[in-house]
Amino acid sequence: MSDLFAEPTPAAPLAEALRPKTLDEVVGQRHLLGPGKPLRLAFESGKPHSMILWGPPGVGKTTLARLMADAFDAEFIALSAVFSGVKDIRDAVARAREVLAQSGRRTIVFVDEVHRFNKAQQDAFLPYVEQGLFTFIGATTENPSFEVNSALLSRAAVYVLQSLTEDELGELFDRANDRVLHLEFDEQARARIIGLADGDARRLLNVLEILRTAADAAGVARIDGAFVENAMARNLRRFDKGGDVFYDQISALHKSVRGSNPDAALYWLVRMLDGGADPLYIGRRLVRMASEDIGLADPRALRLALDACEAYERLGSPEGELALAQAVVYLACAAKSNAVYVAYNAARAFVSQDESRPVPIHLRNAPTRLMKELGYGRAYRYAHDEPEAYAAGENYFPEGMAPVQWYRPTERGLEARIAEKLAYLRSLDERAKQRAKE
Repeated sequence: MSDLFAEPTPAAPLAEALRPKTLDEVVGQRHLLGPGKPLRLAFESGKPHSMILWGPPGVGKTTLARLMADAFDAEFIALSAVFSGVKDIRDAVARAREVLAQSGRRTIVFVDEVHRFNKAQQDAFLPYVEQGLFTFIGATTENPSFEVNSALLSRAAVYVLQSLTEDELGELFDRANDRVLHLEFDEQARARIIGLADGDARRLLNVLEILRTAADAAGVARIDGAFVENAMARNLRRFDKGGDVFYDQISALHKSVRGSNPDAALYWLVRMLDGGADPLYIGRRLVRMASEDIGLADPRALRLALDACEAYERLGSPEGELALAQAVVYLACAAKSNAVYVAYNAARAFVSQDESRPVPIHLRNAPTRLMKELGYGRAYRYAHDEPEAYAAGENYFPEGMAPVQWYRPTERGLEARIAEKLAYLRSLDERAKQRAKE
């Protein structure tokens, strides 16, 4: 069984050496740890409860679990879902029973990256959580609504942790330098390091550790912004290609396009590209936006989005990214309509609940003699032979089904003209019905 919390050695990473020993040393998460806040109350209650700590990397999930074990004088068993399996869970259960029998102490079982456990592995905890054999604490960077079994989720409180602010990262920066590093940084270097951390405390400390090594090797006494730029080979912002950060950003891009804000849309596009998103995935989402949010208000939008994908396929990065930017700006500025999207969903909902209605005889194809003898296609009115190429009064729905109007064009862009045409055609239908009654 892995132990994530062995005592740090003299060569321990800076992140481990500075791990908080008390709740008051924790930087950030004031919405959970401030006076009267949920996790502070949990620590002060005298009785631990099962919980899931959900938040981005480097915000203190592991630290809080360890501090809770210390606060309740509980046996602490740590598992990593990356390396552990059902056998490790059984070993943890056996250890919890042994501790309870020998000393009567509680046990906290901490599972890091719990979202990586499959359903069977997550289910293995349920009976022991219900029995109260141990307190379960899971840590995850993924939305527990999707990644944690509903049965386990219902037995645990979910606490959402947030990325550290620049001020909070600055506090951690000063603590690391005062206690361990004892280096001299100028303001530009300090700001650059905090920016590189991108809300992640562990990343901040790792960057500082890299800089300490680089400064020692170069014999540098004072670290400035230029030294930070040279020492850090590449700035990789946090971008989880399969997790919530990814979907939050694509959601922000989509909503900026829908909200007709080209500058915000460009910002989210560049954020995603900068973070390593697949440009063709973004292209596919632009195609979706063109259909869902613009539709027939500007049919050119769909073609332009498809052209942007093709241009990227031909050019690759970085040249092809400009075509995606062009498409994003166009989609954001285009007239908006979700009329087709709404109509399609309404039609799908209707068909999923409706009976399987047969095609009317007059609309059926008649490629064979037998079909013609059966009346297939008889009395069908060929629209091109009718005035204005429109068979006024003709029915195209199944017999017995009341006509419906799912598609309701807006008054924006080309759809305004489509609305006028459809209104005119319906007026012809009404006239035809009146003549039929006479």
